[in-house]
Amino acid sequence: MNTRLEVESAIKQLPENEARDLARWLQEYLDEMWDRQIEADLASGKLDRLIARAESDIATNNVRDLDEVLRDG
Repeated sequence: MNTRLEVESAIKQLPENEARDLARWLQEYLDEMWDRQIEADLASGKLDRLIARAESDIATNNVRDLDEVLRDG
């Protein structure tokens, strides 16, 4: 299988329980990729400016509760 369409076709042939197992595996795989990217970004300093701003906002109490942010969003 070399293309996404071939993979999709193969998935459609799976029994439902195997498709659900595959979906769980794929989500775990994507989560691991995300974690590795965040770790790489942290190590490279890409997030330093954002972290410094967050720390500054916390120090000056320039923050809101997450519930408030979500409610207003």
